[in-house]
Amino acid sequence: MSNRTEFDADVAIIGYGPGGVVAANILGRLGVKTIAIERFQDIYSRARAVTVNDWTMRIFQNLGLAEKMKDIMDVTHSLRWVDYEGRELTSISFPPGEFGHATSYAIYQPEMERVLREGVKRYDSVRVKFGHEMTGLDQDPDGVTIQAKNLETGTIDSIRVRYVLGCDGGSSLTREKLGIKLIGDTLPVRWVVIDCRVKRWWPNRHKLTFWSDKKRPVVDIALSMGNHRWEFPLNPGESDADFQTHEQLWKLLNSLGVTEHEVKIHKHAFYNHHVRHAERWREGRIFLCGDAAHLMPPWAGSGMQSSIRDTQNISLKLADVLAGRVPQSILDTYEVERAPDVERYTQISVSLGMIIKRELGDEQINAMIEAERASGDLPAVLRPPHYLRGWLQKGNGCKEAVGKLLPQPRMANCKGQYGLLDDALGSGITLLGANIDPVNRLSADQKAAWESLEARFVTLRSVDQHVQSDTDLIDIDGQLITWLEKHGVDVVAVRQDKIIMAASGNLNLPTLA
Repeated sequence: MSNRTEFDADVAIIGYGPGGVVAANILGRLGVKTIAIERFQDIYSRARAVTVNDWTMRIFQNLGLAEKMKDIMDVTHSLRWVDYEGRELTSISFPPGEFGHATSYAIYQPEMERVLREGVKRYDSVRVKFGHEMTGLDQDPDGVTIQAKNLETGTIDSIRVRYVLGCDGGSSLTREKLGIKLIGDTLPVRWVVIDCRVKRWWPNRHKLTFWSDKKRPVVDIALSMGNHRWEFPLNPGESDADFQTHEQLWKLLNSLGVTEHEVKIHKHAFYNHHVRHAERWREGRIFLCGDAAHLMPPWAGSGMQSSIRDTQNISLKLADVLAGRVPQSILDTYEVERAPDVERYTQISVSLGMIIKRELGDEQINAMIEAERASGDLPAVLRPPHYLRGWLQKGNGCKEAVGKLLPQPRMANCKGQYGLLDDALGSGITLLGANIDPVNRLSADQKAAWESLEARFVTLRSVDQHVQSDTDLIDIDGQLITWLEKHGVDVVAVRQDKIIMAASGNLNLPTLA
């Protein structure tokens, strides 16, 4: 138990990878005093994640970083499965996104992290302690005292905060200190990742390709900024020692028709796939995020993106708790909302792996693909988050829109200035009405409840109507009004993360025990 009553910061972030640095941006933007603790000064130089979807780009947009991100990313063209005879088994073209950005982008992770780190420098409320390692956590009813070792001098700093985010990866020391177990499996097959610099274009280099084969399935993916990656499984009898030199690695690349004329080998590494999760994501005032809480295979490109959604979710809630807008019990909804979403993407990833590795027969694979196409929905790997429980007004009178991510089309404000919806709405909770003032759907008590959270009330108007308020927005292409009509609602309450938390039929503020 600590006898310190003063706090060095409100939130400490342990680990400054993608999830941690997104948390720092969000907390900094909201003025929350934050300390991040990170062992390494430099960004990890090897690319790990390979893609972000439009809903992740939307998070970057809300941080004011989307345009800088687009400068270092490439729009993903399509996804295909081929065999070693060059036959295309199936393919998916990526449709236009409904969240204001392209559906999928190829990234080069070190550069993406650089943009995020530069973004944090905008905020005086965030301090980053590079070259420090968390060595101890002492939690009490009022806060957490962290012991942070300076790896250069060996001195120990004592840091007192109200909450902690453990963003320190799959081998999380935070999780270990809390005594929280990882549940699940580490798959036995070893993989080698080969990152290359492109020297000369080769046919269909721009298509994300899965070489489907029972013995040697391969991930073949164009990264941004002239980089390319292949991921090969090691076969029985092979080990890391068999692929240490470039000469050994070229044998793998040559099997796909790629030579030293097309690429230069940059880096390579070995890893195993995991399907594992922490038995719980929270211990009092300490929260596990990203790989510290869950590990999934890479097939769906959702590991890093899930980490970013984790830290967005808990950071926004912590900011509201610290500001006194909501009770501390909202923090109980973090794992409730995020764990099912992570499990869904984990299972999508596992299913994709079964197709890629040809663990299913061709007839089964074709039936799965055709069933998905016939559904009329986006491919599962491109479907956005959808929360079923949590800080939502579910139950009697709720609509199916609740828990979904609100689309983000182009809008115009009352002065005729164009932009994306989120930029017009800003931060905070918004009640949005389709050709109706949302206040007209509320009782006096409901209005007062929403106003206690500093909610805004905005009317979305069709292009053939006059505006009636300075806060009115015009749905230029009619996309959002049509979407709301399709879901049978004319008013929705939208959270900061753009998840719909209530809808006409039941516009009560979701209660928290």
